[in-house]
Amino acid sequence: MHPKRKKRLTLILFLMAGLSVAIGLTTYALRQNISLFYDPSQIAAGEAPGDVRIRAGGMVEEGSVKRDPESLRVTFRVTDFESSVTMEYTGILPDLFAEGQGVVATGRLNENRLFVADQVLAKHDENYMPPEVMESLEKAAARAEKNTAQTLPEY
Repeated sequence: MHPKRKKRLTLILFLMAGLSVAIGLTTYALRQNISLFYDPSQIAAGEAPGDVRIRAGGMVEEGSVKRDPESLRVTFRVTDFESSVTMEYTGILPDLFAEGQGVVATGRLNENRLFVADQVLAKHDENYMPPEVMESLEKAAARAEKNTAQTLPEY
């Protein structure tokens, strides 16, 4: 092989190896930081992966918020009006967090299927609801309507 060709081939191989390493590192970093959204029905059905960072959201159930008097630990249930998921959060909740309000939490499901949240976001005004939560509630309402229509006899 001619020495000039050998240099070009070596350069191309080094560039390809460098590009492969860069793509591999980028893919690994993106995989670590992605958090997919799951609604309470999907979590209850076991569709959400355990011990992987995900987002979950819905409406905070009335009467479900329980605060630990000794710490900042709070447990509450989030529903899409079809299924509910118990969430646990340690920290200061947003000022707009309240029962009957929409929330989106980021965290992980533990081995007991308890959602341990790292971050809780509450809606920021009276008319806004996170798009994922709105879509989840609409899907749950459509499923409930479909199930009701199938069980009612027609006259």
